[in-house]
Amino acid sequence: MTVASAHVDTFAAGLLPPREQRPDMIFTLPELQYPERLNCAARLLDRHLLEGNAERRCILGSGVAWSYGDVLRTANRIAHFLVDDLGIIPGNRVLLRAPNSPMLAACWFAVLKAGAIAVTSMPLLRAGELRFMIEKAAVRHALCDARLADDLRIASGAIEGFETICFGSGKPESLEARMVCKPEAFDNVDTAAEDVAAIAFTSGTTGRPKAAVQTHRDFLASCDSYGAHVLRPSRDDLFCGTPPLAFTYGLGGLLLFPMHAGAATLLLEKATPDLLLRAIEESRVSVLFTAPVAYRAMAESVGAYDVGSLRTCVSAGETLPPSVWRAWHEKTGVKILDGIGSTEMFHIFVGSPVERAIPGSTGLVVPGYRAEIHDDAGNPLPPNTVGRLAVKGPTGCRYLDDERQTTYVRNGWNYPGDAYRMDEEGRFWYVARIDDMIISSGYNISGPEVEAALMEHPDVNECAVVAKPDRVRSTNVVKAYVVLADGIAADESEAATLREFARSRIAPFKCPREIEFVASLPRTETGKVQRFLLRQKAADEAAAAHAE
Repeated sequence: MTVASAHVDTFAAGLLPPREQRPDMIFTLPELQYPERLNCAARLLDRHLLEGNAERRCILGSGVAWSYGDVLRTANRIAHFLVDDLGIIPGNRVLLRAPNSPMLAACWFAVLKAGAIAVTSMPLLRAGELRFMIEKAAVRHALCDARLADDLRIASGAIEGFETICFGSGKPESLEARMVCKPEAFDNVDTAAEDVAAIAFTSGTTGRPKAAVQTHRDFLASCDSYGAHVLRPSRDDLFCGTPPLAFTYGLGGLLLFPMHAGAATLLLEKATPDLLLRAIEESRVSVLFTAPVAYRAMAESVGAYDVGSLRTCVSAGETLPPSVWRAWHEKTGVKILDGIGSTEMFHIFVGSPVERAIPGSTGLVVPGYRAEIHDDAGNPLPPNTVGRLAVKGPTGCRYLDDERQTTYVRNGWNYPGDAYRMDEEGRFWYVARIDDMIISSGYNISGPEVEAALMEHPDVNECAVVAKPDRVRSTNVVKAYVVLADGIAADESEAATLREFARSRIAPFKCPREIEFVASLPRTETGKVQRFLLRQKAADEAAAAHAE
């Protein structure tokens, strides 16, 4: 059941790009024809009880095994707490901060049930990064794992009226204690299909994170396109993987797709390759979502585990090397489904079903989407010509109050910033990133953001950050070229100092793995750093080391 609300916070709706700057939305599949009013929580969660699936397993975690009924009751109680105790109204933003866990999933559904907007942060983010998110999205309430509360308290300390409710502490003021007496039933707020349901933050080439919005319809559209036509899960599947739920790859792959299908998901707080292999063996995981670097690492030791339960393996976040695809297939007999998606588009829009998957190709356009290769002027290019990947479909880019909207969306097309070619069969082949993003272990990292963190240290005069290929791990590492202030020794001790300094200001996965001290940075006559020369230098170093 859904109920209308007389009070609505229009903050997010008012900061969406104007209609002429938004992408064309196409709904070519019958299942993508949604009613004007819908709350996606009803279809992803509530409907399963109406269909008699209350006792089916739903979300597993550390010492937790929740059925669909358990998840619904928990989400409903949290939703009541949000509305009754915190005064949340539709359109309010609620920050969620926790490692992957059943409780985080229940909080996410509770926020949407209440008609509010979920703003989920990755656990590794630091206070400065959290503060930017809070200010950009005008957040005033947060549900947070007690173990991760310190940085959030620092980030929100000076914000008047900000309220953080922790869970997992066992204290009388915890979320669990305050929701326990709430009713098990909750009338979902009657949201529109186009209402903002979540704000996901990503990083751009300028280093300023971008706030991409997703609507209730976006989440269902990805389930009914990629989920139904490429992934094809069954209700008996058990999903598992590495991406955090704050990363849209993880939200779709580890929560929305399984629950849309009535399947189950295993949420791991930590998912190193060995722990992931152990979980596959012990829990009989059948659908796996992770990044190429993890597949490569697991392929080396997979023989020590029973992974015969695996049926579907998905890779995204960075290009999948053919050697990794072949190694995994040889060891497990399972073809990896490569794919490309984006935070702006919510999830994967190019990717082949298992019978069409081949090594080296990202795949075919997902049913429900259109994809072409364009030149810089937006004209379609012939097959096997390298150009800009252009996409449109039932999801699309809508930044929250950001001038970069017109860079991502042009003439109704979404341009994710990747150079691709398409062959005569309609297969897409990745060439390179067009912008300066560094893709490392499945994460998108902005070089300028890392540079800004290093430049805060008094020992640093200037610096430039680029991707350096890691041939062993089939990924990239973050490398910083640093010009030190006069009198500072360029030694390993100084490099360690700068790495730790960066770690205190940005998430650890963004911090430079390598630091090289140089006398100066290459610049153009107008003073711009020629990063392409540094990228080439780093690539040459990697090639030389690999040849030894």
